[in-house]
Amino acid sequence: MIIAALVLATSLAARLGYPANAKLLIVHADDLGVAHSVDAASFKALETGLVTSASIMVPTPWLPEVAAYARAHPDADFGLHLTLTSEWLTMKWRPLSRGRSLVDDHGFFYASEAAAASNMNAKEAEAEVRAQIARARTMGIVPTHVDSHMGTLYQNKALFGALLRVSRDERIPARIAKAHAATPFRGALLRDDDVVIDRIISIGDDVPPEKWREWYTNEIRRIQPGVTEMVVHLGYDDDELRAVTAHHPAWGSAWRQRDFDFITSDAFRALLRENGIRLITWREVALKTQQAKPPYK
Repeated sequence: MIIAALVLATSLAARLGYPANAKLLIVHADDLGVAHSVDAASFKALETGLVTSASIMVPTPWLPEVAAYARAHPDADFGLHLTLTSEWLTMKWRPLSRGRSLVDDHGFFYASEAAAASNMNAKEAEAEVRAQIARARTMGIVPTHVDSHMGTLYQNKALFGALLRVSRDERIPARIAKAHAATPFRGALLRDDDVVIDRIISIGDDVPPEKWREWYTNEIRRIQPGVTEMVVHLGYDDDELRAVTAHHPAWGSAWRQRDFDFITSDAFRALLRENGIRLITWREVALKTQQAKPPYK
């Protein structure tokens, strides 16, 4: 735990060159590649400047669309949403690698993070995430960070160790927050040069639709100095996304439309300004924290 204490004692904001009172926010869109609706809404949100980062699910069917956008917009901040689960009922995806422990009886990724973590061999999981990074790069995507779809790689020590090895070997920061580091098995694996952000904000299924704007407004007003990431899930409430997310209202099409409507609104922009919040990207984090290492890829 000594190493974890050193990590937490080091201010990421200071490493990035900001004063101690700076409120820094990454607004991050998850799940690109799942559906055209998700991609289109996320691209639009990135172009407003109010969403500063997004992450791509490499095994998903709309990856070519995201890769084409990334090649055409090299300044866009894209990470990889490392994918080891396939949660929807009507759309499924499979590993890029051949790890038998990664899949259910039908050959798809497991539907839940708990089932995936309890069945997966960590070496096979690591081989799969490396394959996803390699596939993204062959398609012209330059990942600025990695994170874990449904938090699967945070579920146990072996999987978290795999995430850290990949992050360090590839010289790509992983999304790790102080709350992650506070868990003993995770904290024990961290080094003092790992990137640890201060907080992650993500709305949950306990918030009713009529309280959406109120919840986000309150969370933004509570942002403290340091580096916060706000994770959003964007999409249009259209026929395509309703079919993909059928029977799964949490993180479904209406949810993603509500996120899109708020995050791209003038009200959100005003809240950021009124609360003195500066938007940053994972690319900035990667570039400024990799200076003592080989050049950032």
